[in-house]
Amino acid sequence: MNNAIIRQAKLELARREFFYFCHLKAPDFYKADRKYLIKMCADLQAFYEDKDGDVLIINVPPRHGKSRTVGLFVEWALGKNPKEKIMTGSYNETLSTVFSKNVRNDIQEIKADTSRFVYSDVFPGVAIKKGDASMNLWSLEGAYNSYLATSPSGTATGFGCNLMIIDDLIKNAEEAHNETVKNNHYEWFTNTMLSRLEEGGKIIIVMTRWASDDLAGKVLDYYGEAAKLIIYKALQDDGTMLCDDILSRKSYDDKVRAMGADIASANYQQEPIDIKGRLYSSLKTYDTIPCDRNGQSLFTLVRNYTDTADTGKDYLCSIVYGIYNQEAYVLDVLYTKEPMEVTEVATARMLYENAVNVADFESNNGGRGFARQVRRILQEQYGSNKTTINTFHQSKNKEARILSNATWVMEHVYFPANWKDRWPEYYKAMTKHQREGKNEYDDAPDATTGIAEKINAPQIKAAHVNIY
Repeated sequence: MNNAIIRQAKLELARREFFYFCHLKAPDFYKADRKYLIKMCADLQAFYEDKDGDVLIINVPPRHGKSRTVGLFVEWALGKNPKEKIMTGSYNETLSTVFSKNVRNDIQEIKADTSRFVYSDVFPGVAIKKGDASMNLWSLEGAYNSYLATSPSGTATGFGCNLMIIDDLIKNAEEAHNETVKNNHYEWFTNTMLSRLEEGGKIIIVMTRWASDDLAGKVLDYYGEAAKLIIYKALQDDGTMLCDDILSRKSYDDKVRAMGADIASANYQQEPIDIKGRLYSSLKTYDTIPCDRNGQSLFTLVRNYTDTADTGKDYLCSIVYGIYNQEAYVLDVLYTKEPMEVTEVATARMLYENAVNVADFESNNGGRGFARQVRRILQEQYGSNKTTINTFHQSKNKEARILSNATWVMEHVYFPANWKDRWPEYYKAMTKHQREGKNEYDDAPDATTGIAEKINAPQIKAAHVNIY
């Protein structure tokens, strides 16, 4: 009698509380003393039951049960509401298939040991529909298309969902550095997955935080305060571990030494790898330009550095800056992929409006012809001959130039306090550029490096001509 009552109490608790469902299914992993698992389960349940919740992002270290918990959450949600339509996205088709099969097989499990709990004990009225149980798409009895597992390389055509779950799309540091991979993930999410989300649907993203512009980062930027973020660090702020049974301090320290601080921080501390590895760790800003007591500018020279686009995929980067005490104050930026017939006019206008004294144009890749056109526009449209335009050939290695001048840029180049809003693409290119690894574009750091070179060595020993 007592055993029967206890058994029914456990089953009822598992129906009501997601953690106890997990504990019932896998008591060796979902232990009562693993507080982070209790909290993770409670967070998932609270979000699921919150009518106003739209997006939940949970960042969890590897091997701490995030995929396992997400799989059990799908089972529990379907038990709570068999009419639920759930879509999950994983790294690739293989993982999404494994994920789907595990959920499906758990629901189908036949009781063979009376001492063990199976899914049908908790939710006896829920079963997989016969003849509708393929590996990646299946339905429950009395429902239609209950579950679809997919990936960025898979398909979601014809399927709608009211609960979308994304599980760890980035697998390693190489992908975290790869702008194309991250952009493809976000395009898949926005173009494919979001189009499948029904009105009032919810999104849950569970992943290790690799990069500031990974899927979690971009979703946070898009949804803003509407997205709820929960972070679990392997090494806690007080020096203890999230779970010693899963990852001890000794093992953690060994992994940090083996894989490097930046990769370890991303994997285990949810600190994006690009923040640890970015070239410019800090950039200075200003509220007002240097002025005398009468409010007159103290700039000894207003200068411009322009690097035209090498190819149609590159950016033209043209920066106007004032010089005071060998410090550079950025005043205006043109950073665009627009064609030359547009950028020639825009560059000339920027030089005129900022009363630039000297403009330096890299002559590589059509830069000399571009400078001539800017000169013509200044004369014909503005009647101006106040700007001296220099062209010069840049023969130094771009990457070496950028790296060797990075410290000077951080210490001596000042940007307007609101530069993120004024020039968002330029800001992004500067703040996300990596010291190592693949950068999609380097046009912004390249042109900014030119400022350092001009201030420190105004007479560059390279071929140049004065057009004026």
